[in-house]
Amino acid sequence: MENVTKPWPALWSLVVGFFMILIDTTIVSVANPRIMEGLHTDINAVIWVTSAYLLAYAVPLLITGRLGDRFGPKNLYLIGLVVFTLASLWCGLSGDIGTLITARVIQGIGAAMMTPQTMAVITRIFPPDRRGAAMGLWGATAGMAILVGPILGGVLVDGFGWQWIFFINVPIGIVGFILVTRLVPKLTTHSHKFDVLGVLLSAAGMFLLVFGIQEGQSYKWGTVAGPISVWGLIIAGLVVLAVFVVWQWVLERRGGEPLLPLGLFKDRNFSLGNATIMSVGFTITAFPLPTIFYYQVVRGLTPTQSALLMIPMAVISGGLAPVVGRLIDRINPRWFAAFGLVCLSGALFWTGSLLKPDTAIWMFLLPSALQGVANGFIWGPVSNATTRNLPPRQAGAGSGVFNTTRQIGAVLGSAAIAALIQARLAVELPAAPPGASPAGESGFTGALPPFLHEGFSTAMSQSVLLPAFAILVGAAVALFYAKPKVVQGWGAAPSKEEARTGDGQPEAVSRDGGQRNR
Repeated sequence: MENVTKPWPALWSLVVGFFMILIDTTIVSVANPRIMEGLHTDINAVIWVTSAYLLAYAVPLLITGRLGDRFGPKNLYLIGLVVFTLASLWCGLSGDIGTLITARVIQGIGAAMMTPQTMAVITRIFPPDRRGAAMGLWGATAGMAILVGPILGGVLVDGFGWQWIFFINVPIGIVGFILVTRLVPKLTTHSHKFDVLGVLLSAAGMFLLVFGIQEGQSYKWGTVAGPISVWGLIIAGLVVLAVFVVWQWVLERRGGEPLLPLGLFKDRNFSLGNATIMSVGFTITAFPLPTIFYYQVVRGLTPTQSALLMIPMAVISGGLAPVVGRLIDRINPRWFAAFGLVCLSGALFWTGSLLKPDTAIWMFLLPSALQGVANGFIWGPVSNATTRNLPPRQAGAGSGVFNTTRQIGAVLGSAAIAALIQARLAVELPAAPPGASPAGESGFTGALPPFLHEGFSTAMSQSVLLPAFAILVGAAVALFYAKPKVVQGWGAAPSKEEARTGDGQPEAVSRDGGQRNR
């Protein structure tokens, strides 16, 4: 194990910045109308404020995870934090939409440099059999940030103006920098050879795939420019990524060191965990959209009021996740993960049944509470099961894959729910303009006329079923997690052959009669 006498202060200091960058994936959505008004732009342009950030965030994750192994997770995290904080200041000072979008791209790159390092540090400073509580904190942070973003965004936008959703990152970034500098140790670096062709192929493939999926709805799944179509970009992205995987296999067979060590996927839980987190990313991104539309368009709630309905979810999730994290070191995490995923599906089906024009608003607090229970049981167990068997020298690569998979799920969820909402509105609101979306383009920026309430509510209720079913797939996958191994000799120096190939695995044996992972 790395020589770290106080791992918990190190982890808490990293959590500050991790929480900040995850909030930025959701906080901007509630500020879009004010940004449109303040910068005198239209909805098509303002959508790119979020899209540019997500694109710049998702594409480099594989690369930045590997860079953390090579140059040290602390160093890369601090560089990313500086980039993110300065870009946040630039965002708040932007006087036109083009400048804001450019600043958001830089902000996304900074976030991509930081994210894989948090899981990598956990993997390296906590031994596998004491990692559950740490992953519980990581999971609580991830879950809370996604839920708190809209709440905090509503309060800041309504109280101070849209610029403050970016300005608030500056003092947080400064505090985070000081804490990480003081409390996070410089961990051993590994002299990885840099796979330049792999970097180019992964970046190009991820860009084409993510851009095509993320922007498909904007281009109505047709032509982007000239002969370039949305589906052409998606197919091209898949082809390039397939070539990337083949190149990684060839490089590994030649004794080289690939950007993505395919040997990671020989571990059953790593493969299944990535499939699970993709369904989680899909669902967590998709389900708020129809409910927020319902709250604001049908019920006429303000962004702050609608976001406050998520408070039970955020509070229960934040309180429960660390408790679950302490338990998963002794009990097989698959039971916790499957339970949480089923609870989340049940909460979404429940929410969908309540999306009617005359439902009492307070009733939505009940499925929100169940969503909080679900989140408390999901993030820590899934992340711990996925990364538990990773050797320290592969921590950055494994974290990069895990976070990339989650982001791809989020992009898929965002695109799918937008397309479904549009399709259901076309059916349930035949009087609405053809192809209009409920947010801005149709002109429905406030409460709808009463005679449209029923149809709009029905469309949102039907849309919630998509993430509800998607998360059930993740629950089914989680049931196949293998019993985690009890690792011996974890953190030992790799052999010369392991150091050359990067395939070193710690010796792992199951202790007969042990009660730790039953």
